[in-house]
Amino acid sequence: MPHALHPDLLRAFVTVVDHRGFSAAAQRLNRGQSAISLQIKRLEERLGVQLLERNPHLVRPTNEGEALLEQARKILALHDDLANRFDKQSLTGVVRLGAPEDFATSYLPNVLARFSRSHPGVVLEVTCELTLDLIRRFEAGGLDLALVKREPGSGVTGRRVWREPLVWVAASEEAAKREDLPLVVSPSPCVYRSRATQALDTAGRRWRIAYTCTSLSGTHAAVRAGLGVSVLPKEMVPSDLTLLDSEDSGLPDLRDTEMALIEVPTLPIAAERLRETIIRELEHGPTGG
Repeated sequence: MPHALHPDLLRAFVTVVDHRGFSAAAQRLNRGQSAISLQIKRLEERLGVQLLERNPHLVRPTNEGEALLEQARKILALHDDLANRFDKQSLTGVVRLGAPEDFATSYLPNVLARFSRSHPGVVLEVTCELTLDLIRRFEAGGLDLALVKREPGSGVTGRRVWREPLVWVAASEEAAKREDLPLVVSPSPCVYRSRATQALDTAGRRWRIAYTCTSLSGTHAAVRAGLGVSVLPKEMVPSDLTLLDSEDSGLPDLRDTEMALIEVPTLPIAAERLRETIIRELEHGPTGG
């Protein structure tokens, strides 16, 4: 019979990898650094392999550690769901979460559904707004957690939980051939709008705002109608819209977009659990819907 792998050993390993070190992992798990080191040693001894490469500046998984990491996340997710479901002291409270509409309607529903199944006593209040509006609401004390689109050098802190290429989309390839490129965008301030216009200005390409809409569905409808070109994360492009290749269309490349999770200094327990769920399922891929 193989040696049993206690969830605490797997959790220590995953936390060390996620936080890139033993000290940060110990703080996150509220344990001593020596205790975390001992748990990793025990896990390596039971598996008979080295899981981590260590030097004074970096801790990273070995090839064997990478192979274990994905499976360990799945085991911990199932373990936590089972423990939460039969926890006699059911978690309660209200968590105020903010997110951009496009993200809230594409990636978040499965994450929030999974959380709600595990914690039926927690009430989720989700607000969908533009990133800069979310930041203002967060700074005013109106949110516990917020997922925000982060521009390099913007000063927005928080933990990156998602990253994806931005692409140009249109109803057809003909839309990109117009002399003054018509744009379908959200109102200012919008990260994708500024990305598009700055990239076009840098490339010396003329453009004009052809259609402005606050909703994602409205943006899709305008692009489908041939009113102009828009910018979307690659995995959010509807199947009936055309993804414009930069080389063929002559449109400039766009930098990747990333989502950061920001949080108030002192989180309620319910919000802590939601934060952990978001990080686990977005940063490392969903574990089930």
